Amino acid sequence: MSKDYLNFATRLQHQHANIARFSLLNVRVTHVFNPLWMRNVLVDQNHNLIRWERATQVFSLSMGQSVLVSEGDQWQRQRRMLQPGFSPKRVAGYTQLMVQAAREALDGLALEPKGQEVDMEQLMTHITLDVISRTLFTQPTLHQPKALTQAIQTLSHFGYSQLFLPFNLPMWLPLPSVLKAKRALRVLQGFIKANLAKHEQDARAHPEWDDLVTMFRAARDPQHPDVGMDSQELYDQTALMFLAGHETTASAMTWWCGLMAQHPEVAQRVQDEVRHTLQGQDPSPETVADMPWLQASLKESLRLYPPALIFTRMACTDLQIGSITIPKGDLIAMTPYVVHRDPRWYESPEAFRPERFLPGAPEIERGAWIPFGTGPRVCMGQHFAMMEMAVVAAMLLQRFNLVWPTDTPWPHAKMAVSLRPETGMKLMLVPRH
Repeated sequence: MSKDYLNFATRLQHQHANIARFSLLNVRVTHVFNPLWMRNVLVDQNHNLIRWERATQVFSLSMGQSVLVSEGDQWQRQRRMLQPGFSPKRVAGYTQLMVQAAREALDGLALEPKGQEVDMEQLMTHITLDVISRTLFTQPTLHQPKALTQAIQTLSHFGYSQLFLPFNLPMWLPLPSVLKAKRALRVLQGFIKANLAKHEQDARAHPEWDDLVTMFRAARDPQHPDVGMDSQELYDQTALMFLAGHETTASAMTWWCGLMAQHPEVAQRVQDEVRHTLQGQDPSPETVADMPWLQASLKESLRLYPPALIFTRMACTDLQIGSITIPKGDLIAMTPYVVHRDPRWYESPEAFRPERFLPGAPEIERGAWIPFGTGPRVCMGQHFAMMEMAVVAAMLLQRFNLVWPTDTPWPHAKMAVSLRPETGMKLMLVPRH
């Protein structure tokens, strides 16, 4: 499982189409592959589930007791306070920040020597880090992006490796992997704490700022309007938004770029739509909504390479799914990558066909496309992510043709916190005139 989890889960689904159970040391694991059953678990019976404790311990290392980690009343309170910051109307207000970050990165690329291969994973990570930094703190904050990116990658790989050990490694162990993770954590904490302090100082002179950190400081629980976030809670939520707000989007955009380069006929169709709709202008929430081929290409890319690798829950009581009982204490696992490639729900599931998601296309089985999860814990940032991806994709296609390097094989997908190409994704970016 640890060497190639996706292949393991795919083979398991081929043997047991809807559900499979096995024991892993002292843990009983139930894999659910049927979309209707997954919705039954995550939506209808969500009140009988909690997050897998091992996973929350891993996430809490870098994100504290944020809304991703917390449970029960604490989670509900945090969700009520944070949700308004990610409404479609609020996300529309962040669009200009996305445009600014993408423009700076892409204009810099245009100055590079022609004919060079570009590391798309590195480029997309830089853009999404810049976007979430501006969204959190208003001002650009990435003065040493390389050190920060390396720290985040170290924490991601360390956290993922923990999930396949019999127990989580205590952070006091003097092991090389633990010491490396602790150094990376210090880099991340230093960045966020320094920017929170600077933001607090600068915001006094800028009452017009409307960024996420400003919203966090002003947020109140509607049920307890006299109580806001303390300093630790502010740090935890900021760390969560910073990490989750860039890593999965960078991963998704990296795969999309590769798919566009591998399918020039689709790229040409999307480019024509972008050119016709934008007329050389920057994208806006209104024009993004008027580009169905662009949206469909992004959704199809998310189908083939969903950044969220696995959703896990623990059963707090016996659960009934159809005629099957999942006993209390079972770890329930759902893998979007496998469900998204099931031929029962998609014709030619391995093929890249954006037309599946065009208006008027046959309806997709409910629950068979879940890159952002579903139920009460569905990703709060899904509207933000889709807007950011559309803005960056449109601006990239305005400026460049994406060309797949000759004789380069398609990379194998590897797992960390998000799904990444194992050997990277380098493309030729040919400037458009």
